[in-house]
Amino acid sequence: MPRLAPAIAMILLFGMLSSCQAQRSEQPTPTRRNVAYGEHNRLIGGSATNLDVYRPKTNDITPVVIWIHGGAWKIGHKRGVDEKPEFFNDRGMTLISINYRLVPEVAVATQAGDVAQAIEWVKQNAADLKIDPKRIVIMGHSAGAHLAALVATDESYLKAAGGDLSDVKGVILLDGSGYDVPRQIKEAPSRIARDLYLEAFGDNVAVQQKLSPVNHVEKNKGIPPFLILHCASRVDSTAQSNSLGEGLREAGGKARVVACKDKTHTTINRELGIEGDQPTAEVAKFLDELGLKAGGGA
Repeated sequence: MPRLAPAIAMILLFGMLSSCQAQRSEQPTPTRRNVAYGEHNRLIGGSATNLDVYRPKTNDITPVVIWIHGGAWKIGHKRGVDEKPEFFNDRGMTLISINYRLVPEVAVATQAGDVAQAIEWVKQNAADLKIDPKRIVIMGHSAGAHLAALVATDESYLKAAGGDLSDVKGVILLDGSGYDVPRQIKEAPSRIARDLYLEAFGDNVAVQQKLSPVNHVEKNKGIPPFLILHCASRVDSTAQSNSLGEGLREAGGKARVVACKDKTHTTINRELGIEGDQPTAEVAKFLDELGLKAGGGA
C-alpha cells in the first residue's frame, strides 16, 4: 500500500487536525466530561470510547445532537466543538461530542461500530441525561461525516449495538468526501489525498465498497432525513455529496444537499454556530423541519 512521505503526511495531517479541532479562545466546559460509553476509556489521547456532554441550563427533556469529529479517521478529538455547544444549547438542545478509536489501532468498520455504540448508549441513558431518546440527531465533519452517513445507511452497525435506524431522527454532514470510497480513491484531487484513503480503507475494493454509504441506500429501510453540506469550491466533496443526496432521494428518502459558498474544509466546521453563517442557517432550518425547536419537540 502506498505510504506518505513523513514530512508531507505531517503537514497534511496538521492541517486536518486544525480543521477538526480548531477551537475558540475560551473552550466551552462540558457539563459532564470523559463519560465512558464503551470499554476503551483512555483519558490520555483521542483513541477512546468516551464522550462529553454539553447540556443547556434547563430542567426540560431536550433533543440531542451527537457530534462526530473528523480527522482522516486517524486523528482528532471530542474537544473540537468550537461554537457548537452554545448554538445547540441556545436552541434548547443537548450536544454530546464523542471520541472513537482511531486508525491504525482499529479499522474503519470498528469506528462505525463505536459510533453506533455511542448512539445506543445515549438512548439507553436518556433518563439520566434528561434527553428524549426519540429525538437523536447525528452530525459529523469530514471523516466524521462519512461515519455518520455509514451508520445511518448500513443498519448492521446499530443492530449490532442493540438498536436500529429508527433510533436516528436526522443526519447532518459537513463536507464529507468519502461516501463512495472507490470513486474517491479513483478521483481524488491529489496523490496525497488518495493515499490517505488507502491508508484508512486499504486497497481491497470489496472492503471499500462495503464501507461506502452510497452502497447501503435502499428503499423502505427507514433511513432518516439527511442534510448534506459541502464546500462549493471542493470538487470531490461536491461530487460525493450530490451522489449521496441523489441516491437517497431516488430511494424515496429525504435529503437536501447545499453547496456552501466562501467556505473551506476548515471553516465550514469551525464557524458552525456563528450568527450569519450559511451552514449554520441551513442546520437551523433542518432542525426546524424535524420539529426540534427550542422548547419544543416532535
